[in-house]
Amino acid sequence: MVSGGPQLIALDVDGTLLDAGRPVSARVLAAVRAAVGAGAHVVVTTGRTLLTARPVLTELGLNEGHALCSNGAVHIDVAKGEPVAVQAFDPAPAVTALRALFPEMIFAVEKVGIETWATGISPGEFSIGDYLLVDHQALSSEPTPRLNGWWPEGSLPEMLRALRTLQVPGASWVHGEFGPWLTVSRQGVSKGWALEQVRTVLGIPHAATLAIGDGYNDREMLRWAAHSVAMANAPEQVRCLADEVTDHVLEDGVATVLERWFRT
Repeated sequence: MVSGGPQLIALDVDGTLLDAGRPVSARVLAAVRAAVGAGAHVVVTTGRTLLTARPVLTELGLNEGHALCSNGAVHIDVAKGEPVAVQAFDPAPAVTALRALFPEMIFAVEKVGIETWATGISPGEFSIGDYLLVDHQALSSEPTPRLNGWWPEGSLPEMLRALRTLQVPGASWVHGEFGPWLTVSRQGVSKGWALEQVRTVLGIPHAATLAIGDGYNDREMLRWAAHSVAMANAPEQVRCLADEVTDHVLEDGVATVLERWFRT
């Protein structure tokens, strides 16, 4: 890390900034705001949609700058609350290939800033924006930045074994930490890829970048950063990628890191 601390700070949301379903703690909130007050660019970098990321940006007091949603596929202008770049792909080939492996799989696609289309009801329902039930043909009819799949009849180990045979040209996928979930995106798009675009625009040296995350979708982000930090609650495979491991999300691990450079 360059002297003076990080200038570009990428922060995952669920499992990192907050425990899912809970607000950001007062200590983490103070640490993030101290970093922003010192002039650092704090970039919320999440798998959440634009709609579900907005409340977190508001809670953090971020009213300008950049945010990355849908694992880097949607780049938000925070001041406007609107996307400035969307990396979409045709979901139809992935839906066809996944249905061949998992006939019962429930799919959902993001309609950026508007709603979610889905072929069924899945756990952790979308609480912000409309949720429209559609058939597979309608769901596959338009480009999307993100295709989610949930296999209600299976387990994560079973799903991972089956996915070894999955080949969808032009697309890539990442699985979740808890249960048989996966997210498909345009090939090459990831949190790390999107952060490099932001870093280049801002003109920040790579040596001044910091990333903190906990999930499998954070792996490219952790590889990208000059200094990478995994949460104690991250899977072992994610912790092994990071330069260090901080405290658990319930123990304010993000604040533990940021307080080294930024006074609250």
